[in-house]
Amino acid sequence: MKKILVPTDFSEQAENALKVAVQLAKKYGSEIYLLHMLELPLPEIDTMNTPSALPEAMFFMKLAHQKFETLLAQDYLKGITVHEIVKNYPSFGSVVDTCHELDVNLIVMGSHGASGFKEMFIGSNAEKVVRTSDIPVLVIKSNHAEFTIDRFVFASDFKEDNNETYKQATDFAKSFGAKMYLLMVNTANNFTSTAEAEKRIHNFIKDYDFKEYSIHIYNDESIESGILNFAKEVDADLIGISTHGRQGIAHFFNGSIGEDVVNHAKRPVITFKI
Repeated sequence: MKKILVPTDFSEQAENALKVAVQLAKKYGSEIYLLHMLELPLPEIDTMNTPSALPEAMFFMKLAHQKFETLLAQDYLKGITVHEIVKNYPSFGSVVDTCHELDVNLIVMGSHGASGFKEMFIGSNAEKVVRTSDIPVLVIKSNHAEFTIDRFVFASDFKEDNNETYKQATDFAKSFGAKMYLLMVNTANNFTSTAEAEKRIHNFIKDYDFKEYSIHIYNDESIESGILNFAKEVDADLIGISTHGRQGIAHFFNGSIGEDVVNHAKRPVITFKI
């Protein structure tokens, strides 16, 4: 993990994510790319050649750089290579485009979630990034003076399309020396017997060398509530989940379990794109 991207609006939530990214950067020897998005419906601003730029755009660009200067002077960033990036009025897909341009390995971002009508019509920024990202996204909800992972819940249906996401999850668990709780949630509308579920999970993981795991079948009203309730019961340090990243009308009618968990979980969540 050589490059970590942290979107920032200079809020408390964004700084919580940055502090976790710093701990990961120290662990992996990574560089951090801090991305700030200017929400201005203006042409892309050239910071090196700006004679034609509008005064309002220049004001907000200057303000962003001042905030970067204040942030980068913090003691916890000493010894870390941090790159400053400002994008003018991009879509949330531009976060992923930036990751592709820079060959980023992980996105770390803060979130306070969204609920009710705000969730339905706007959603959280983290949800929008999760929906569009084919790069793992680690979503941080609170301050972590020491970001450690001992108990890692990985929720899945353990079908073949999750193979790559499971590999990424086990690599992440290995790096922290974490135990994985392999979780399959049963609901009334999609019920699988315990014996059949355990057989499916064993068949799914048989070709992997990761051994620090336990298998859990959990019954609940919905998959999302099952994941959240189980994670609370075991006091998980991290929830991992695969996401299909549905967009548009498909997302409105079908939703995405990964995005819902990101919004409603009170603990860190990492998503892996199928």
